[in-house]
Amino acid sequence: MPLPSDDQLVKLSQDLVGQLQTIFGKHPGFRPAHARGLLLNGVFTPSSNAKTLSSASIFNRPSTPITARFSSSTGIPQIPDTDPSGNPRGLAIRFHIADRAHTDIVGHSTPFFPTRTGADFLQFLKALTASPPGTPSPTPIEAFFSSYPSALAFVQAPKPTPSSFARETYFGVTALKFVSTEEKTTYFRYRVVPDAGDDFLDDDAVKKKDANFLYDELPKRAGEGPITFRLMAQLAEEGDVVDDSTVRWPESRPIVELGTLNLEGLVPNHTQEQKHIIFDPIPRVPGIEPSEDPLLELRAAVYLISGRERRAVR
Repeated sequence: MPLPSDDQLVKLSQDLVGQLQTIFGKHPGFRPAHARGLLLNGVFTPSSNAKTLSSASIFNRPSTPITARFSSSTGIPQIPDTDPSGNPRGLAIRFHIADRAHTDIVGHSTPFFPTRTGADFLQFLKALTASPPGTPSPTPIEAFFSSYPSALAFVQAPKPTPSSFARETYFGVTALKFVSTEEKTTYFRYRVVPDAGDDFLDDDAVKKKDANFLYDELPKRAGEGPITFRLMAQLAEEGDVVDDSTVRWPESRPIVELGTLNLEGLVPNHTQEQKHIIFDPIPRVPGIEPSEDPLLELRAAVYLISGRERRAVR
């Protein structure tokens, strides 16, 4: 994927990478956010309904190989699984369509984002940095929250620790657009739902867990049989906001099943592949188009800039 042609957007993306590294430290070879992760291989099988919504090849062929990355929040590569800062958890999925042809899903376990734009997110991170413990009130982050209630809502939203990466729902927070073979367009957001159901631990249960319990459990679970998720799409209705990741749609909106994700085991050459793979939040395939959400181009640039840094580490 290319960098955006907008120099200001590229500069903002570079500033965001630098600010994340200021908060979490520089860890060469790792992502500046969601640094700790695990890659699994698997297969996506579409539902019969998916092809009525989109002409994309992943919904119109019998199956597509996939790579999925589960991750923990923060840019700390060895953050303990018992640290609440590791929530929300992340899930990114790559659909391998052909040699050097793919489309990705990027999501996390909180169904919205704290800010609408990348510039606002940078302000958010700077306010956090400027508000260490002991800072007199009103702190910079308190002032930020007073102007950006969506950021306060994100911070206050429940983020329980799952019993397994395979027991949590993940949300694509940016809207995208399906285009059918008849050229009908439908705005939607991805949702990845575990067949095993959501299951969370209370604080006492988390304290009793090992620091690596999530990352130790997932390969064992995969070894006992495929880990299965259902790929869903929540469909927008007329008048719904489709260019703002801070705005959730009502749960009354239709949610349709797009297919099944079967995850079968760890990716070979795992450490190298973690450094190499760069996920792309922009679909870049016929049949799935981006919305006007300003976070899409920004996130793609951030991922590419940090990915190039990561790949350069020997």
